[in-house]
Amino acid sequence: MKTIKGPALFLAQFAGDEAPFDSWGSITKWAADCGYKGVQIPSWDGRLFDLDKAAESDAYCDEIKGVAADNGIEITELSTHLQGQLVAVHPAYDDAFDGFAAPHVRGNPAERQAWAVDQVKKALTASKNLGIGAHATFSGALAWPYMYPWPQRPAGLVETAFDELAKRWTPLLDHAEECGVDVCYEIHPGEDLMDGVTYEMFLERTGNHDRACMLYDPSHYVLQCLDYIDNIDIYKDRIRMFHVKDAEFNPTGRQGVYSGFQSWVNRAGRFRSLGDGQVDFNAVFSKMAANGFDGWAVVEWECCLKHPEDGAREGAQFVSDHIIRVTERAFDDFADGGTDEEANKRMLGITR
Repeated sequence: MKTIKGPALFLAQFAGDEAPFDSWGSITKWAADCGYKGVQIPSWDGRLFDLDKAAESDAYCDEIKGVAADNGIEITELSTHLQGQLVAVHPAYDDAFDGFAAPHVRGNPAERQAWAVDQVKKALTASKNLGIGAHATFSGALAWPYMYPWPQRPAGLVETAFDELAKRWTPLLDHAEECGVDVCYEIHPGEDLMDGVTYEMFLERTGNHDRACMLYDPSHYVLQCLDYIDNIDIYKDRIRMFHVKDAEFNPTGRQGVYSGFQSWVNRAGRFRSLGDGQVDFNAVFSKMAANGFDGWAVVEWECCLKHPEDGAREGAQFVSDHIIRVTERAFDDFADGGTDEEANKRMLGITR
């Protein structure tokens, strides 16, 4: 058993053009003031982080870590959720996802995909330079438009999609191995890796690559009606990152999992601030501790109702209250009789 580190905060939902959210120094100080000990960096946000410099310069990485340390903050991981999404984009989503890319590659899917691959590669190198052993990303999606089988999917369609997805990611996973960094895919609807089965399909096609790991986020499983506690036991050897995010699923006679194209407020399944949803975090943190997860508990704030700054401050305390400092001895050690093998045989009635 191991004690989880935290609390930490994913900064993507907080970075902005106004202080204290517009610079690395001010946002890390704000996070520390909220009660956080670490932050996860959105690598695409130039207001906070220069990915190109981090991939090339140890001095820049030392500077970034130093500023954070002066504010009482550690860097937990880098994220390439937006760039990872662009590693594999079905043409139906070209326009929707084009804004994730640098302006000079927009409107050109091939150049955009090459740019995304380079971005993820740089982020893995930067992680190594920062001394970080895990990296957060999305897988992207080629098969997602065919998720619901109507009309019937042609034979081999999904298999071809996953073959191609693995083909695109395997060189990046090999680079991750060179860097000593785990690639942690957030298992998420909208990605081809959206549940355990799809993750396993991908993993098999990468040759069960050691660096093809998981980012565990129970909120996405609540909205799929998937057993998020059992999931921890199934994938405990692959879960290397943890987003602490709450959700609720309240189906009615009018809507269920697909939620009728409604806004977040009106969906049956909604993301909520920590403690306001249905995730059993006592069970989640207990499982993570029992299974020896020693990474960071990173708050990813997404809520359709609550103000983000309130969610952030409450989230830091929520995680602190749920982290289990694991015991170093059994609770009944006081009753240890100090027996030996001969005594054990006598207790069992075993005689020579």
